[in-house]
Amino acid sequence: MRYENTREFAAGMDHDDPLAEYRKEFNFPLPKGGREPVYLCGNSLGMQPKAAVEYVTAELTNWKDYAVDGHFHSDRPWLTYHRQATSGFAELTGALDHEVVAMNTLTVNLHILMASFYRPTADRYKIVVEAGAFPSDQYAAASQLRVHGYNPVTDLLEWSPRADDSLLHTEDLAAMLEREGSSVALILLPGVQYYTGQVLDMKAICELGRLHGCRVGLDLAHGIGNVELALHDWAPDFASWCTYKYLNSGPGAIAGAFIHERHSSPDDFLHGWWGNEQKTRFLMEPQFRPAKGAEAWQMSNPPILSLAPVVASLSLFQRAGMHALRKKSKLLTGYLRWLVAERFADHIGIITPADACGCQLSLIVKDKTIDARALFDRLCELNVTGDWRNPDVIRVAPTPMYSSFDDVFEFAERLDLALSE
Repeated sequence: MRYENTREFAAGMDHDDPLAEYRKEFNFPLPKGGREPVYLCGNSLGMQPKAAVEYVTAELTNWKDYAVDGHFHSDRPWLTYHRQATSGFAELTGALDHEVVAMNTLTVNLHILMASFYRPTADRYKIVVEAGAFPSDQYAAASQLRVHGYNPVTDLLEWSPRADDSLLHTEDLAAMLEREGSSVALILLPGVQYYTGQVLDMKAICELGRLHGCRVGLDLAHGIGNVELALHDWAPDFASWCTYKYLNSGPGAIAGAFIHERHSSPDDFLHGWWGNEQKTRFLMEPQFRPAKGAEAWQMSNPPILSLAPVVASLSLFQRAGMHALRKKSKLLTGYLRWLVAERFADHIGIITPADACGCQLSLIVKDKTIDARALFDRLCELNVTGDWRNPDVIRVAPTPMYSSFDDVFEFAERLDLALSE
């Protein structure tokens, strides 16, 4: 693609964008200081779909009109409401319908899934994470080690970048597993590294896990709705994701989980009444009869008002199609990368690799005469919404569902203004 540093070029790209209509499906933040918002923070919290308001309002109305009978007699009965998310999750993760379920929140799911798949033995007890993992993942893995009597200082292994760059290299993970694999019980890694925005080779990670006899779990918080996934074929043991980032489902919305279909024994997981098969769930029997597939991992009935925005957002993804969204994303993020290099090469660098990149670019200030945090704060004043990650990264993420090429060009204009000041 031959990009141009003009607003006319951006306008032409937006005119020809087959997904441009989806921008109208979202509520944008308010203007600030006379400037319209440039929202590039879908990697942290996606914007509100207008349909989410409709779906939540519908369930409030069902609660008012039907009370407890809403479980059975509304348009989308609450008894099976979690299944409204099934096909959307399956499409976005490349899974079979019975391998995915909407439940809980991300770290809760990681703990529940580690209760199933982190089963340390005298020989295998270590957990592999990446250096600089998202803190909640680090906390979860370390606490799992501690409650099983192990020491995170020695038994939580970190796959680290090389000294000369900030990126992770799959061959370094392979070398670590050659040394340590016989003692590793679980590999817990992201699909997209939250700080650098690097898309990891998930297929290769899963293959390395099988080669060395390790269970594999993926945190797809920054992957789902961002990059194309093929979980059934890659065959990790489990995965989980939140839905409030690229899936635009609202703060703290219900999360999702994947359990590969090869796992089905009731002895593999903790039991709760919503994991019981539906036809016997209300018989109140003491015997647990597991539902088919990932639904058996459910503990309690889902919070409908939290799940409704997930269902609303997934309907947009199913209409647009992940392949088309990813195609636009590459153009959008490519344009942002080109503009930064074209206009700000002396001042701003990008640590996100060009060949392993989703929506997010992680920017660093190369010019040490510039206060990076002050620059970020000035962008916020100019109504640019990205986010700051210590110690020195500004993350910006043009998301294809609602971001435009003009948004990307306007970001460059406001960055130029902030730098000049």
